[in-house]
Amino acid sequence: MELSARQKQIIQIVQNDQPISGTKIAGQLNLSRATLRNDLAILTMTGILDARPKVGYFYVGQEVAPLLADHLYQATVDQLMIPPLLIQQATTIDEAVTQLFMHDVGSLYVVDQQQKLLGVLSRKDLLRATINATNTSTTPVAMIMTRMPNIVTMTEHKTILQAGQRLIAHQVDSLPIVEPDGVTVIGKITKSIIMRYFIEEGLHIQN
Repeated sequence: MELSARQKQIIQIVQNDQPISGTKIAGQLNLSRATLRNDLAILTMTGILDARPKVGYFYVGQEVAPLLADHLYQATVDQLMIPPLLIQQATTIDEAVTQLFMHDVGSLYVVDQQQKLLGVLSRKDLLRATINATNTSTTPVAMIMTRMPNIVTMTEHKTILQAGQRLIAHQVDSLPIVEPDGVTVIGKITKSIIMRYFIEEGLHIQN
């Protein structure tokens, strides 16, 4: 994959002024931070730059092998997504916590009888509820879940890069994969799945 002229400019700015925030990079280019979001996501996910919260961007120095980059960017979500862990909205908080730890997952998707997405529960949601709720053995998860349409989703034919960008932009650990109707859940993609994919593919090219 050939880097764009703007991406090369970003790399040069980071090399000269690292660590540097995205806002300052945008300022030097006379562009908005939002305009650079995709460029910065590409440069960090390919290992050219590294980003640390409240610190900024660093130059790592990895070169992108063209064949590897093309392969990575063409891969679609349906190649990596895994089955989601689904529960009903009447499930109690205690039951949800048990499911979460039994299956060692970071989130639960709440659906109706037709597997239409109603809400999402994260580990943080359940921990907060366990601490604050008065009776978790009878309180249904519908009382604490994040509800549609306030849930970030993805369809299976989007690319891994697009999924990664959405995860970063919305600061979430996983995305429900839905049918084109936007509500029927068919899978799940996570930060760790995408990271493992990038690492495994990179090692494969090196070997």
